[in-house]
Amino acid sequence: MKPRPLRPGFLFGLAAFARGFPSAWPRATLGINNEETFREAGWRRAKSRGPARPMTEPALATLPAPLVAAETYAAALAGRSAEIEHNRFLPRDLAELSARLGLHRLCIPAIHGGHEAHPMMLVKVVERLARVDGSAAWCVFIGATSGMVAGFLAPDEARAVFGDPLTIAAGVFAPRGVAVHAEEKGIAGYRVSGRWQWGSGSRNAHWIMGGALIQGEDGRPEMTPAGIPQNRMMIFRAEDVTLHDTWDVSGLCGTGSTDFEVRDLFVPAARAVSLLSDRPLPRPLYCFPTFGLLGIGIAGVALGLARGAIDELVALASGKMPQGSAKPLAARAKAQIDVSEAEALVRSAHAYLAETVDAAWEAATRDGAIAVEHRRDIRLATTHAVKAAARAVDLMYMLGGGSSVYRTSALQRHFRDVHVATQHMMVSEATYELTGRLFLGVPTNTAML
Repeated sequence: MKPRPLRPGFLFGLAAFARGFPSAWPRATLGINNEETFREAGWRRAKSRGPARPMTEPALATLPAPLVAAETYAAALAGRSAEIEHNRFLPRDLAELSARLGLHRLCIPAIHGGHEAHPMMLVKVVERLARVDGSAAWCVFIGATSGMVAGFLAPDEARAVFGDPLTIAAGVFAPRGVAVHAEEKGIAGYRVSGRWQWGSGSRNAHWIMGGALIQGEDGRPEMTPAGIPQNRMMIFRAEDVTLHDTWDVSGLCGTGSTDFEVRDLFVPAARAVSLLSDRPLPRPLYCFPTFGLLGIGIAGVALGLARGAIDELVALASGKMPQGSAKPLAARAKAQIDVSEAEALVRSAHAYLAETVDAAWEAATRDGAIAVEHRRDIRLATTHAVKAAARAVDLMYMLGGGSSVYRTSALQRHFRDVHVATQHMMVSEATYELTGRLFLGVPTNTAML
């Protein structure tokens, strides 16, 4: 049975979630601009193989601690941002290095060779990377959080997908796919068709995931006990996925967040995970809501971009002589005021985020669950962090004057990158409405909080 198109009414409440980013940004004139050239350049993966792998695959025990790995990776990224942006995806050597350093294993269970790290470790890692390159930081954040799925899989499936220490995963939770129950060679599963936007990191991934609504025999979506359509993350081998040339954007240009598609692809039920209703491993990390963890990663990238912008402006200010001025930028009151404001914005946002995440981790460790109040606070803290970071970047960009607009300036790149990050629906203005309803005691559906 092939999936029938779902009626728009059944997607009520999920349409905004499926967007993730704005529907359009001004198109740049970088690199490849047509589908045929796109395929020739290797964006359409050959059916016979996934991304190439180095011959030697290190065991997790040989990998450095996450912050040491982040420092090593940041050093490797230095000087390569123009190349990353022009490519519109991470060069293969950088993607493989991030995997070798274990940065994609931050959220994989320890029993499966992952770090199973505290979420603030994720923040610190991507924050450090974003100071150098926002696109690389974003890809690490997406790869790391995609590994959280391993906590929901049966042990044998988790090992099959994530057992290789060099595995890179990518995925989009938004339910842009449709799945119908099927059986193949005696194995229960689903026939899945769909096209997903915002497939960050998919160019270098070995496994790609996409959310799909489960369609019943009557063509209607199956519902969860909470009364929302059942959305399962379908795990695809990368060679079964078609990538489309759609990522031509204003910021985070090097994330390769292209559209991807599958058509009538069989996915075993064991590789179809509900992050809303399935029971994960009883460990603190897997008590964190998926949406909250996504927001935490976005906040880390944004705060890193802001810190990078402040560092860039401070380095510039001592030598820059604004036109018509007899003293350097650093000696001007406006610069002193704005740098102080930016520092306060970034430090306070980071402190609020850390306090909120730490409180949720403590509750998860103590109670084996995270209450609605913690989930609410995570969403609020992450959204606030991104808004505060964007304000800090804006201040530094404006202080930089004409120096900020050159491609050689990191300020213009941080400016463009942070204003793409702000468009993610996990940190959109709608979050304030959601959290505000909860603070005010207004009845609110928290199933997707």
